[in-house]
Amino acid sequence: MVYPLEAVTMTGGQMHAGTNAHQSVPGGGPPSGDCPVPLDGRLLERAIYFALTAVQGVTPDMLGRGTPCESWNLEMLLLHLRDSLAALYDGVCLGRVAMNPEPLVPEEDPVSAVRVRAVRLLRKSLSPGRVEIGDRGMDRGVMAAAGAIEVAVHGWDIAQASGSRSPIPPALADELLALAPLLAPGPQERWPLFADPVEPGVDAGSGDRLVALLGRRPLS
Repeated sequence: MVYPLEAVTMTGGQMHAGTNAHQSVPGGGPPSGDCPVPLDGRLLERAIYFALTAVQGVTPDMLGRGTPCESWNLEMLLLHLRDSLAALYDGVCLGRVAMNPEPLVPEEDPVSAVRVRAVRLLRKSLSPGRVEIGDRGMDRGVMAAAGAIEVAVHGWDIAQASGSRSPIPPALADELLALAPLLAPGPQERWPLFADPVEPGVDAGSGDRLVALLGRRPLS
């Protein structure tokens, strides 16, 4: 089966063979289309605004920097986020998501590409219904919730790589952390899509616990 968070990550990661976002993982776990997830476009909207804040600090000389995503530099991560935003837009507007990445417009830099897709998605409203992702179906509310986790965590990744180290806003992180166990593969099923969970620390807030659940540690 394919997990909701896996589906959004996988769709946005088709151009990145050899990373943690290129194939589906079989096995048990939460259902892909009928999780008890509310239809909440605001959750995705808030995640997008956080990611937009994170990319503000990125300059061209930073694109080769490493990120908390193993094997991805900052440019690759930005392009992956661009594709995830494009996939979410197709799901919201068309009810279906193609499994092929968008070509990069020649004059478009990765930061601008993320901004354009983010603003385009923010202009659309989420309505009830199903989304077809490849040969699989998913509820739009589930897709939006999975997309919110994907976008917020990658916003955190970008903030780490750029040096701003902006945390995921606590209220947003609280809601995403509550949904993450329903949407992400468990520890036994996540490889190679996601890293194993790490210990977030005794005093970690909800944002740190969320990224730790998806295998991230702050860059040293």
